Amino acid sequence: MSEVYPESLRRLIGAFSRLPGIGPKTAQRLAFYLVKEKGEDLEELLLALAGIKQIRFCSRCGFYSEGEWCQICEDKARDQGIICVVERPQDVIALEKAHFRGLYHVLQGVLSPLLGIGPDDLRVKELLERVSRGGVREVILAINPSIDGEATALFIAEKLQNFPVKVTLLARGLPSGGDLEFADEITLSQALQGRREVDFRSRKEVF
Repeated sequence: MSEVYPESLRRLIGAFSRLPGIGPKTAQRLAFYLVKEKGEDLEELLLALAGIKQIRFCSRCGFYSEGEWCQICEDKARDQGIICVVERPQDVIALEKAHFRGLYHVLQGVLSPLLGIGPDDLRVKELLERVSRGGVREVILAINPSIDGEATALFIAEKLQNFPVKVTLLARGLPSGGDLEFADEITLSQALQGRREVDFRSRKEVF
């Protein structure tokens, strides 16, 4: 049936269908809507899509940015002495809703021996360099409480033993195996308030 569509419409449907979580039928509905809606909504969407090319990762923390540093890193009113380490940029948004006022460091993943993801594949080196410059008194490991997440947190905590910083984990207000992205604000606030220091005695060798 798609063969009867104009080439431009087929390309639009194909582009939508390649997006995560969007099947062929949803892709068609979106494409048909845009074809019908040739007004301000379409122009706004085109401008927004064009602006994606300007988005990059902050050279300091790894969050989304349109310049060298993101808005969070440029905010001098934030507590410069606390760095909250997270897996993904989406986790930053979740913690912002919980009113965290320190800085962040996005790892862009977690250690996973089964998937071949090691320390060099994450932004661990960049974190250690930030801490080595001084001025950091606490590093919060706000990594999702999965098996790989726990291993990643302990690995980073061990690396930070060489620096005069306090290393803490979020309290277990977060469910095991859950994602920060989907946690509610109250749960995240409680987890931040109840964070604890890392116990190196429970460490297991991973790498």
